[in-house]
Amino acid sequence: MNENILEVEHLTQHFRLGRKEVVHAVDDVSFCIRRGQTLGLVGESGCGKSSCARSIIRVYDPTGGTILLDGTDITHMSQKQLQPLRRKMQMVFQDPYSSLNARMTVRDIIAEPLLAHHVVKNREQANSFVYPMLERVGLTREHADRYAHEFSGGQRQRVGIARALVLQPELVICDEPISALDVSIQAQVVNLLRDYQQEKGLAYLFIAHDLSMVRYVSDVVGVMYLGQLVELCGAEEIYSHPLHPYTQGLLSAIPVANPALARQKKSGGVAGDLPSPVTPPAGCRFHTRCPFAKPICSQEAPCMKEAAPGHSVACHLYD
Repeated sequence: MNENILEVEHLTQHFRLGRKEVVHAVDDVSFCIRRGQTLGLVGESGCGKSSCARSIIRVYDPTGGTILLDGTDITHMSQKQLQPLRRKMQMVFQDPYSSLNARMTVRDIIAEPLLAHHVVKNREQANSFVYPMLERVGLTREHADRYAHEFSGGQRQRVGIARALVLQPELVICDEPISALDVSIQAQVVNLLRDYQQEKGLAYLFIAHDLSMVRYVSDVVGVMYLGQLVELCGAEEIYSHPLHPYTQGLLSAIPVANPALARQKKSGGVAGDLPSPVTPPAGCRFHTRCPFAKPICSQEAPCMKEAAPGHSVACHLYD
């Protein structure tokens, strides 16, 4: 059995706009996820987190690179070849209002993957999987015959999680699953995912822009900027010793609940606007906003290197 359930090597995802323009959504991203581990992927909106996730699960056909699922190369597999492997990898989508079919009952939504993968032969057999899963995510069997529009946002996301978990996958990609929910509901959903992970030992790729929540849920954190991975290390390490100037800027922007500490804290954040992914800056893509930029930063792109044990960063400051 492979120690890594997912290995992503030099993943590239470009989208063509017309004849000449190309969106560089993901460029040369590499990481791996061990069994039972959670990797949190953070960054500003538009940095390529969701494109990376959808390329991994093969919603998009990758432009380049390699994706290994449990040691099997799925990068260029056809949808027919992928079918038996999709049970191992499922996805929880960001918007609970558009990711559920409004014409289907909750029972049918959760039973659909069971029928598609021939785990059960009919909907009656599916009930033996659907009812326990509903209860596992905090709903009841009385909810099974209702439609999505009859639920709140938090309840809809629970249905989406139940649909992803009912096949008992080994890897679940969570594409900002809590961003559309109230703060109190966010904690409930994250605790649900963590409890299920401890019980079943599955792995998560958890995508979010809430750094506080990522710290709570992740074992390893990767920071993306304009389609590239700029820092990767353990969750506690990245909060206590952030190396990349972009990571430092993101962490300095986290609100402080204590008013006295908030007044003492220097105003943080990242100056400037995110450049266009159609025409990304030459060299280090962050140099246009970096307070420590040197001449080499605009000329040569930094490579991902290990600046400390288990702590990799792509920055010329650490050459």
